[in-house]
Amino acid sequence: MKISPALRRSIAASALFALSVLACGTSAQSARVILPPGASFGAVTDSLAAHGVIDNRRWFKLLARIRGIDRSVHAGVYEFPAGVSEWAVLGMLAKGKKAALRFTVPEGLTIQEVAGLASQRLGIPEDSFVAAARDGKAASAILGMQVPSFEGFLRPETYVLPADVGARALVRVMAEGFNSAWQPAWDTRLKTLNMSRLELVTFASIVEGGARADDEREMIAGVYRNRLRIGMALQADPTVQYAISLKRGRRKSRLFEKDYQFNSPYNTYLNPGLPPGPVNSPSRRSLEASLYPADVKYLYFVARPDGRHVFSRTYSEHLRAIRQIRNAGRRGGSKAP
Repeated sequence: MKISPALRRSIAASALFALSVLACGTSAQSARVILPPGASFGAVTDSLAAHGVIDNRRWFKLLARIRGIDRSVHAGVYEFPAGVSEWAVLGMLAKGKKAALRFTVPEGLTIQEVAGLASQRLGIPEDSFVAAARDGKAASAILGMQVPSFEGFLRPETYVLPADVGARALVRVMAEGFNSAWQPAWDTRLKTLNMSRLELVTFASIVEGGARADDEREMIAGVYRNRLRIGMALQADPTVQYAISLKRGRRKSRLFEKDYQFNSPYNTYLNPGLPPGPVNSPSRRSLEASLYPADVKYLYFVARPDGRHVFSRTYSEHLRAIRQIRNAGRRGGSKAP
């Protein structure tokens, strides 16, 4: 019986597979290998051998030739498990099964702070991320509204990303995450509040910056809502911190009296109403609290050492609360906020 070339190749491949599963890589631990675009299969083989993923270059090339994979390797970053067989390695290369990383972004971070995380955990240069995230034209196109940048719209979330993700791709993924999490019912509520989506995210970012206890978000939103309603300055510390961070590249953890005079359109001690844009990326919890703030009569609040707040209706009550907190701090041997 005459055997066709295709059948002959299939039989050969099956035989080689049977042998290859017995021949595992020599690496005792997983190995991450970067395969650049345009690399020859010889260069790929050398790189895999150098990382201990494969043991025999000639055998590996023969397997690849039989399987027809030596011309179809996808560039990228690959994570190979310890002791993986050459057959499995070729399968990963053929499918482009690149390494994936988990990247968690907490709520309340600014573009600059997310850039720092992306640099530490993904190897993305900070300046590249900042440039991509402050691209107002791209932000307006992806978000479907006129915005100065992606500030406030980089959704706090845990992302599973290819290890070789770039700055612009990461920014797009995070912004599209914001779009996908937006609820249509929120647009209806915005009409009732007479707010735009940008104004809501800006407002929510201020609530996010001021809230430490989760159950106080609606109260804080209610206070800021009252101040806006009567034309009172918001006097929100997160806006001053953000204004300073824009100039100095980092946020001040504690503000002093002189800081409240920092000249910036984001400083809500000097400028009435909302700032030009968000001062961080708020959580869903802060967005919902801003959409449905508590119906309270308070106009003031001050933080206690434990992070919770004392709320007051009048300025005299507010000053009394500040004195009480400071006195308690002295008795406890700590400074009042």
